[in-house]
Amino acid sequence: MVFFPFLSTFDGIELANKHTFIDQYLTSTSLPASTLYDEQLILQRIAGGDEPAFKALFDEYKGRLFAFILKFIRSEQVAEELVLDVFMKIWLGRELLGQVRNFDAFLFRVAHNKSIDFLRSAANDSALRDLLWDDIQASAGEQPDAQLQKREFEAHVRKAIALLPPQAQKVYQLSRDADMSHDQIAAQLQISRSTVNNHIVAAQRFIRNYLSREMDLAILIFFWTRI
Repeated sequence: MVFFPFLSTFDGIELANKHTFIDQYLTSTSLPASTLYDEQLILQRIAGGDEPAFKALFDEYKGRLFAFILKFIRSEQVAEELVLDVFMKIWLGRELLGQVRNFDAFLFRVAHNKSIDFLRSAANDSALRDLLWDDIQASAGEQPDAQLQKREFEAHVRKAIALLPPQAQKVYQLSRDADMSHDQIAAQLQISRSTVNNHIVAAQRFIRNYLSREMDLAILIFFWTRI
C-alpha cells in the first residue's frame, strides 16, 4: 500500500500506526470458509476484540466503501487510505458497535464525513491541493483543463450571487470583485461594519453550499479560497 504523503497524520492517525493497523488486523487470519456471514454476530464478535471477524467485515465492505469515497475524492490513492481510516475508527470504537442499529448506514455516514473533512483540509493546504490535483490527473489518465474548470467555477459563482438578496449581492460583489475593505463598503452603502461582515459571512456560506451541490467537490476545493 502506497500512502499519500500529506495523509500521514490526517485525523490524528500517524503513518506508522497505519502500517501497524494493516499488518495486525487487515492481514489477520480470516474466519473459516465454512462460516456464514452474519453481520450482527460479526459486530458482536468485533466488539469483543475478535480480529478475524473484523477482517471479515473489512472484506465485506471495502469495495463498496472505496467506490463511495472515490465519488467524492476523485483520487484512488486517497480513497484507499480513507477506507483504512474509516475502519481504524470502527476498530478503535468497537466497544460501541452494540449500540449501532443500522451498521451499513452508520459506516457510510462515517465515510462521507471523513471524505468531507479531507476535502476541507485540502482546501486550506496549497501543497495538499497540488498533490491531490496531480493524483486526480493520474487517476483520470488525462490532464484536466484548469482554465475550463475555472470558467465553470466562476459561472456557478455568478449564478449563486444572483440568488442572494439585493443588499447581500452588493456587499459581496464590492468585497470580492472590487476588493473593497469592510470599512469602505460600510461607508459607501451607509451601513455598519458589522452588517457588512454579516452579509459577507452569510453570502460565503450560501455560495459554498450552492457550489457543493452544483460542482464536483474534489474540483471545488481548488477554488474554495476564492469564494
